[in-house]
Amino acid sequence: MARPKKLRKVINPPPVKGFRPMGQKPGKDFTPIMLSYDEYEALRLTDYKMKNHLQAAMEMHVSRATFTRIYANARRKVATSLVEGKPIAFEGGAVYFNSDWYSCNRCSCYFNHPHKDLPEIICPLCKSSQVVAYEENTLNF
Repeated sequence: MARPKKLRKVINPPPVKGFRPMGQKPGKDFTPIMLSYDEYEALRLTDYKMKNHLQAAMEMHVSRATFTRIYANARRKVATSLVEGKPIAFEGGAVYFNSDWYSCNRCSCYFNHPHKDLPEIICPLCKSSQVVAYEENTLNF
């Protein structure tokens, strides 16, 4: 029996639900490649924030070896998407965020909500109460 995965810390969810290649030919396989939030975070920390594997692993609260495996999987998936012209979609995984994140159904704004004691959650951008927890959003590809 395999050990359960330890939760990985993700600072922010991706700002978009995924990416699609431009100029795809009709009839081509449009099945998206699923990139988990921890794989996204590994790419963000290493390639965008320019942290080494040890620094990034400490930030995600995993071992360096585990981080290296997550990062290698993420790079392989991105390379496959680029070479084969497939879309990328972000999905869950064994992660937790710094605070609860929400998405506004009216203006598509993503925001966090560190104060859990407020009775109603309102979008800070458009003041709408039509918000859902970030994990409840579905991917539309």
